[in-house]
Parts: sequence; C-alpha cells; structure tokens
Amino acid sequence: MDKVRDVLTAAATTAAVTAAQSALAQAPADATRYAFYEKNGVRIRYTEVGSGFPLLALPGLGLNSRISVWQNAAVNPMAAYKNDFRVIAMDTRNAIGGESTGPVPINDPWGGFADDHLGLMDHLGIKKFLVWGNCMSALFALKLMERAPDRVAAAVLSQPVGYQPEFPDQMYNHVVKTWAVEYRKTHPAFTEADAEKMGTNMFRSPADFTHVVSREWVKNCQIPMFVLPDQTPAHSFKTAIEIASLAPNASVSVYPWMQPPELRARTAERVRAFYKAHQG
Repeated sequence: MDKVRDVLTAAATTAAVTAAQSALAQAPADATRYAFYEKNGVRIRYTEVGSGFPLLALPGLGLNSRISVWQNAAVNPMAAYKNDFRVIAMDTRNAIGGESTGPVPINDPWGGFADDHLGLMDHLGIKKFLVWGNCMSALFALKLMERAPDRVAAAVLSQPVGYQPEFPDQMYNHVVKTWAVEYRKTHPAFTEADAEKMGTNMFRSPADFTHVVSREWVKNCQIPMFVLPDQTPAHSFKTAIEIASLAPNASVSVYPWMQPPELRARTAERVRAFYKAHQG
C-alpha cells in the first residue's frame, strides 16, 4: 500500500511540475484586454487575468517595465497563476513601449510609482493584495511594503536589483543613458539635468543596499517575503541574500533556480504554495 501511495505521489508531483512548465511558457490568452485608470494627470494601462485573491505582478526591465515583458520572464505569473489568483499587471508610467503616461516623478520617483500602484488597487476596489516584483520592480514591491504594510499580504522579490560596488552606476545609467535618452526624443522638455536628478534620487541617494528601503526597515518588516536571487550587473545576489537574512518572515529559493526547466517549475510551485499560505 505504501508503494502504491509513493507511486501516486510521485505521479502527482510530476504532473504538477509538467503543468507548471507548460504555464511558464504561455502568455495568457486574454492578456490583451487592456483598461486604463486615470488620476492627477497619470494614465495607467493595466490588464487582469484569472480570479481569486489579488496578485499585483510587476514585471522587470527597469523604467521600461510593461505588461508585455512578462512573456519573456523566467516565470510569468500571468500564465502560471491565473487559475489560482486574480493577477493584475500594468505598464509603468512612461515606460518606453508601454502606454502608461504622466508627469515624470523627478523629485520622488519611488513615491510616485508607489502612488500609481496603490492608486490602481484603489481604483479596482482592492484593499489587500499579494505582490510579485521582478528585477527593479522588486524595489517597487519593497516601497509598497514600506508605504502600505497593512495592504501587502506577502511579496515575492524575484531577481532583485541592489547596489553593487563592482557596478556602481548600472541602474543610474539605465535611467540617464537608456530610458531618458529614448523618452526625451518625444518629450524634449524633460532635460538631461532632469534625467540626472531622477537617476540620483533613485540610485545614488543612497547608493547602498536596495536604494529604496533601509536594512533597519527590512529587519522590522513582518510581511512574508520569498526571495529568488540572481547575479548580473543589475541583479545583486548579495542584496537578495541580505534581504532574506534580515527579514524575519523571509524565505529564499535555491540558487541558481532558473535552470534546468524542471527546477524553475518547482520554484514556481513553491511560490504558488507561498502565496496560497499568505492570501487573505
């Protein structure tokens, strides 16, 4: 009987991983049903898939974070979790290639983007929600937790950006030399000096840790976090591990976790279980 149970358990596990692998590779069929939310001159394009407890899925690619980026991510929450949660994604304000627009938040970029995220949740009538923040959007997730700790039920920080002395201006240059160069082609009133000020406010003050929240705040944050580390010039393995070590209710995946595909699928299943344990 035990052998039969073991065979059935193994078969169920294999089926779950196979299903997860299929979901990771698919874009949601109805992801192109876009809507817009507007407030104070900001217009945010967003989309939703699935039903259940809300999951705000913030894609990577820095200031060019937009819905379509999820299709090429290691894990696409809009595909992987649409049968479990109400997954919501949006274009970041003024992302190149996106359709969200508004004044550039030069003086308080992190606060401005948090306003957009919380404003969208308010617009949708959502009080409490889960978050997935990928790449620089992991910092968006941290800012959301700092700003609205009573609203974020749990957060996944995937491939988080963080300060690295070996690449001190990696993200500053993304703002000033990549995003701003393209943005200024159609918005010439936004000057090089504006771009430099915004880059400084985002990634040079402070040029340390996560750039957006302090170690002391992380040590005192009770919100459950699941950290998926990575190491590239933009993604800081050291910062990811430090967050997981400091936060009292944090867990961390194995590293590397994106290959082989079977390991990536198992990690996605761990995230699903994490979210289910902390929804509501």
